[in-house]
Amino acid sequence: MNQEGFDVFVVTDASGGVSHEAHDMAVRRMVQAGVVPITWMAVLGEWQRDWAREETIAGAGGVQAQHGGASGVAFAWETQLLAGSGR
Repeated sequence: MNQEGFDVFVVTDASGGVSHEAHDMAVRRMVQAGVVPITWMAVLGEWQRDWAREETIAGAGGVQAQHGGASGVAFAWETQLLAGSGR
């Protein structure tokens, strides 16, 4: 929590530096200052909150399927499995 009472997060895999080392050192400085590192997939999960929010599943799932690599493939497989179970 910063001095104004906010929790501050940085999406580390959606930012970069001129080199891997520069990026890593910048993230370390931010962590020392109290910033919480997080990934874009974690942000997506925070925005979705849970899969009971059915009105946003298609959008969040679409982003995950298109850009989430193996996690996107796993999500698509789970979605197909649930659709076939009569749920």
